[in-house]
Amino acid sequence: MSDIERASGDGVDTRKTGGPQDGPWPGVEDPAGLLGEIAEWLAAYGNAATRRTYAEGLGLPVGAADIREWTGHDDPAWAHAVLKYATALGLSLHPVGDRHRPPPAPRGRLRHLHWFRWCAQRGLDPLRARSTDVKTWLAQLADAGAAVSTRDRLLATVKALYTHLADAGLATGNPAALDRRRLGLVIARDSATSTVTLTIRQVRALYTAAVAPRRGASPVDTTRAGAVVALFTLGLRVSEICGLDRADLHVTRGRRALRVAGKGGKTRIVYLHALADTALMDYLHHRDSRSTEVVRAQGQAAWRAQPLLTTRTGNRYQRQALWQLLRRTAASAGDALRDVADAMHPHALRHFYVTTAVEAGAEMVHVQADVGHSSLDTTEQVYNHAARDPARSAADLVGQALLAPEPTAGPLSP
Repeated sequence: MSDIERASGDGVDTRKTGGPQDGPWPGVEDPAGLLGEIAEWLAAYGNAATRRTYAEGLGLPVGAADIREWTGHDDPAWAHAVLKYATALGLSLHPVGDRHRPPPAPRGRLRHLHWFRWCAQRGLDPLRARSTDVKTWLAQLADAGAAVSTRDRLLATVKALYTHLADAGLATGNPAALDRRRLGLVIARDSATSTVTLTIRQVRALYTAAVAPRRGASPVDTTRAGAVVALFTLGLRVSEICGLDRADLHVTRGRRALRVAGKGGKTRIVYLHALADTALMDYLHHRDSRSTEVVRAQGQAAWRAQPLLTTRTGNRYQRQALWQLLRRTAASAGDALRDVADAMHPHALRHFYVTTAVEAGAEMVHVQADVGHSSLDTTEQVYNHAARDPARSAADLVGQALLAPEPTAGPLSP
């Protein structure tokens, strides 16, 4: 049974339903047609990690095992649509051995509110959704504690999908084409970001915690954690790290670098600093020492097409798993990160890269190229809206004045 089928369980309001409740997609009149068009829309994005990110944000299954559960329906059109969808995500539906498979990662707290699951809970055919439904959905996301940026991102994904569905003739309009400013999803340009601004000491503590030996962890596990933290300190997005292949690691101008597929299909070269170079090569050394026979069996070409970072089962990392690894590492880092561990986010390290580089004297245009911002304004906003270094604040001067002893009265002059 798929995630969307499970989401349509007991207590569903079926008053809005446009189709049967016992099919592969509850409430949807033409599930094969809808899934097929979603696959077409996803396939238009060149980055496989982006396709999986969008699918996950909509509430669709993104793992081969979950998608296989979706195939248990006697409908050739649906089976074809599922295969098309899996192909768009770059997944094979052929089962693989599950030996030594770790327990599944806990689901995100907003998972039940992803668009298609939210629709299924109400028996609402997504192709019949109206703007009032989208507004209700956004309100419930807000009530559940979803950040403004999260709601804005989810709305943008839904809007992009419906633009395609309307062009394909499946939807009569775009219910997600709403005024973001009126919905409170546009943050003023002069607002300070809520992202944690990490210090160099805190990032060092994070890396130290990542590579520290842990009970039950193999050398591959610890070096993998160190490589993940080190890659984040290069200013990479979490989706970019997930999408890296072994072939993306190369040497150019005498330096090891990564070929990173960023937003909009734009590729950039990211050089490894000394810590990232050591951490990544240490991880690959330990991983390769355990997979020599696999390399010989697959051949060099297949080996280079492997993900740069792999889970214990050899699969590509998903965004949620990397995020959880980062949170677990921060929680184990002790006093240095105690106050910010719960708020640790991949973007915190991306912001760290920008602020540290600029304050060290790097030109803003070079930092923009490193992190893949579409414009220099974006890079400047990240830097200007981050919490300033305390050394650039006059707060200590005021504090010193308050704590200074009061001057004693001198003798009165005659």
